[in-house]
Amino acid sequence: MQPFIEHARSFRQRTAARPEEFARLADGQAPQALFITCSDSRVVPALITGARPGELFELRTAGNIVPPYAPGRPTSEAATIEYAVEVLGVTDVVVCGHSHCGAVGALVRGEDLSAVPAVRDWLAHAAPQPGEATVQDDPAIAGAVQSHVLAQILRLRSYPCVARRLDADRLRLHAWFYEVHTGTVLAHRSHADTFVAL
Repeated sequence: MQPFIEHARSFRQRTAARPEEFARLADGQAPQALFITCSDSRVVPALITGARPGELFELRTAGNIVPPYAPGRPTSEAATIEYAVEVLGVTDVVVCGHSHCGAVGALVRGEDLSAVPAVRDWLAHAAPQPGEATVQDDPAIAGAVQSHVLAQILRLRSYPCVARRLDADRLRLHAWFYEVHTGTVLAHRSHADTFVAL
C-alpha cells in the first residue's frame, strides 16, 4: 500500500505541470464512452484505451455483468448506465470481457461458491452455465467469456434509455475481449459473428 500512498502524495506536484488540463475537469465531464468491464485488477480501461481524465465513464462489476433491468428495483449498475446515456450523452458503450476471468471460469467449471454467497448470487446474472465450455482445453476460457459479453450486450438493449438511443441512432454498442496475457483487444464483428483483433 505504501507505494500507492507515496504516489497519491506526489500526484499534485505532477499535475502542476499541466494546470489547465486538470482545471478544465472542474467544469464538468463529457466522456465519449461508457466502458463496462470486470473489477479484475488486471483490466485497466484507461491503460487499454489511452483515455485521459474525463474521456471515459467506467462501470466495473464482478464479471462485467449487466444485471437485468428491473423497474422499481434500482441498482447501482442501472443508475450508472442511465446516467451515462441520458445525462452525459455518451455515444458509445463498450462491454469488455477478458481472458482468464475468475467469474466466468467459476461458472463454466461449476465451482462451489457456497463460501461466497454474495458472489454466487451475483453470478446468477451471468450468461455461461456450468459445463458450457471446455476450460481444460482453453485456460483463457475465451469462448465462454466472449459469449458472456454478447449476452451482456443483449441485456443492455433491454434498458429503456439504451433502447431509445439505439432506435434514434444516437448510440453504438461494442463487444470487446481483452487478452490479459498479450494485451490484444478483440472486437465482435456482427456480420461474421466472430471476435477479431482491433
